[in-house]
Amino acid sequence: MTTPFLTDLQREQLLANGHARAAGKAIDPQPVVRYFTPDAHATWMFTEIDPADEDVAYGLIDLGLGNPELGHARLSMLQSIRGPNDLRVMRDIYFAPHRTLSEYLRLAVENGSVID
Repeated sequence: MTTPFLTDLQREQLLANGHARAAGKAIDPQPVVRYFTPDAHATWMFTEIDPADEDVAYGLIDLGLGNPELGHARLSMLQSIRGPNDLRVMRDIYFAPHRTLSEYLRLAVENGSVID
């Protein structure tokens, strides 16, 4: 059995955060979903999706090159990525955020990669 790339609840939370940011609210939510490459060192932690284009997610992106940063990515693009051993990007079904996005970013920049 495979797990969905994004659950309905996660989509609702991401979209609610996206609406808040689009309305001009200053928000610093905890990430809603975390993706990773099981055969590489890439990680994506998203807090929101764009209400105008629900394929575009925003959050912390760490491609494993020592330079994690905030940015946007297409969920459909993530689903098409294959790692060096031909493994797909996976949703971390055990991910439970403990920090806000800005705190994850601060720690990732200090350490050169996402550590949680």
